[in-house]
Parts: sequence; structure tokens; C-alpha cells
Amino acid sequence: MADNLNSLIKLRDYCEKEQYKGWDPFDGLNSKVFNAIPFLNKSAACRLVMIQTFKKLPLNFRRLAMVPKQHNAKGIGLFLQGYCNLYRVVERRPELSVQLGTLDELRCKINEIAELLISLQSVGYSGACWGYNFPWQRRLEFLFLGGTPTVVATNFCATALMDAFEITKEEKYKEIALTSAQFVLNDLRRTEYKRGFLFSYSKTKGNDTVFNASLLGSRILSYCYKYTGREEYKGMARQSVIACCDAQANDGSWVYSLSKDQQWIDSFHTGYNLDGLIAYEELTGDTSFHEYIEKGFNFYIENFFMLDGSPKYYHDKQYPIDIHCPGQLFVTLSRLRKFDEYRELANKVLGWVIDNMQDKKGYFYYQLKPGWSSKISYMRWSNAFMFCSLSYYLLQD
Repeated sequence: MADNLNSLIKLRDYCEKEQYKGWDPFDGLNSKVFNAIPFLNKSAACRLVMIQTFKKLPLNFRRLAMVPKQHNAKGIGLFLQGYCNLYRVVERRPELSVQLGTLDELRCKINEIAELLISLQSVGYSGACWGYNFPWQRRLEFLFLGGTPTVVATNFCATALMDAFEITKEEKYKEIALTSAQFVLNDLRRTEYKRGFLFSYSKTKGNDTVFNASLLGSRILSYCYKYTGREEYKGMARQSVIACCDAQANDGSWVYSLSKDQQWIDSFHTGYNLDGLIAYEELTGDTSFHEYIEKGFNFYIENFFMLDGSPKYYHDKQYPIDIHCPGQLFVTLSRLRKFDEYRELANKVLGWVIDNMQDKKGYFYYQLKPGWSSKISYMRWSNAFMFCSLSYYLLQD
């Protein structure tokens, strides 16, 4: 536990010093220089070049390009979930209050971050929802403007608010989070697939058949069903679960999406799928899809980690090693209640990621690649994700 605790404290101190603001791999279009050049940001090709250049370069030119450090709603949701987890750690082990803070201090931190998260909502939709603080574009196909809500970001934010309610008993957190069901049901499109349907990634057209996004939509509805008992939420969540289970391959894997150019199989999105499925099962009491969870987990645990604890991005190749790959393991083992069974693997992966991907300043690197790596500090992608991930590890110690 000592390595995890020390790593988490160093990361926490860094993030608190930065006030949870930072850069993101995809924030190139926030450049004030880029936006000051006439007509440049009107070109889809120029926007794509800008995003990919800043994402892939191992050197950080964001200060030069005047990209501001900002809050990212999904990142704040991850921090909120992490502090909720730490509250439960200290509740169970009061001696850790010296390093992690007293229950009163952690409760104040939870309230502070929950209020910040509420202030970052996207407005003008059917219910509470959240997006990213930058425009982002996939190839030349579609552009999501800054603040465009996504089901992925909304999942992390709404469910963290519900957990904050459980600790603080602040009704406002629950009531706001529960309206996210209306965003899922009324604002997202549905694509029929075999016996069910898939929720779209966002109200804006694009990425309409991504399996992890659809299952995180089911996760939101399952949480809302827990608090309301509304059968509509359970029924619609089940339709998405059916479609995603129908799409699972015989070996337990999922491709990222139905799109022909998104047929890869990767580590952390597989973990997201399992997270959505186990939430549906536990929160609705419907165990009829448990075999898909077990089959998916077996594929995940057997294909995405090396013997030395180093993670793989894809099932058939290791690089780029993204920080999400080791981080998601601790969340998945915790959520599926398999931590004790795979503690040796978790310890190896923890040791590897601290040794190879945590900077002496406390933050975590984005990606490692053969030859060169991106060791830039990204607040949402790397630091918020790992803060939440390490809190799940500590919760299981």
C-alpha cells in the first residue's frame, strides 16, 4: 500500500497546486494564435492538422501557441469520484487521515469540487450533461464544438455527483445528476443493432455506434433507476446492453465501434464496457448478462498485460502505452470485485506505472512509445484519471 499511497499523495499535491486546471491531448483548437489567423479555423483540414500535431508531438508548444490551462468537466468528475473514494478509505482506516485528510476536510473538498462540476454543465439540453472545454474533430467527418456534451463525460460527472450525495447528503447533487437520464433518453440518437440499439456518443452527429459510449449511457440510466425505480430507465438501459452483448465476439472481445475504420480492440475501452455491464447488473438486479461480463473480463485480463506488469494498448500489440491502460485495471478489478483474485497482477502493474509513467513532480505521463514518448502533463487524460484510479486501488487495500 505504501507505494500507492505515496504516489497518490504526490499526484494529489500536484493537482491541487494546479487547481485542477491543465492542458489536454486534444486541446489544440483552443490556441489563441490559431484562432486569430483569419479563415484558418474554418478549414476542417487545418483544424485536424492542429489537433493531431499538438496531440502527437512529444514537446509541448501550448504556451507558445497560447493554449490556456482550463478545467475539464470529465476531469473534475474523476477528481470528485476520487475524493469520494478517499473519504471511504479514511472512514474505514482513520489512521490514514494524517496523509489523506480528516473526514471533515474530505467532505469539504467533495463539496467544493461538486459545486465546480455543477458550474461546468452544458446548457440547453434535456437534462444535466457535460462535455469538453475544447472543440474536437474526428478526421474530416465531424466537429464537436467546445462544450458539446457527450455520454462519456456525462457518465463520469453524473455518477460522481450521486456518490457525492451519498457522502454529503446534499440533495441538490442527486437531483441534478438524476436529470442526466433525460439527456440520454431525449438527446442521444439510437442506432438499431440486432436485438437492441446503441446510444450515440453525443447529440451532435458523429461516433454514433461506439460500444463503450452506449454502455456508459446504460450505466447512467442504471444509476438513475437505483434512485427512482423508473422501469423506463431499466428497460432502455437493457436494450443498449442487449445490443452490446450481441456485438461481443466469441472470444469475449469488442471492437471499438461498428464503423469500418474503428475496428480495433483496445484495453481501457474494454474496461469501460465491463464497467457499464456490471453497473447495469448490480443496480437493476438483472443478472441475465453475467456470462458476457465474465467472458469479456477473461479476454481483458488475458490480453492486455505483460508478465512484468507492463500494459498493452491493443490486444495484439503493446504500443503506444497510454496511461489509461494501466489505470483502468484498478477500476475494473474493483468494480467487478476481482481485486483479491488478481492482486499480484495489480501490484505488478502499479509498480510498473509508478516507475515508468510518474514524474518526480507527481504528475503522470500521457503515452510511452518506442524511441520517443509524450511526457506532457495532461490534467484530464492523465492526472485526473490516475487520481481516480489510484483511489480505487487504495479502496481495496
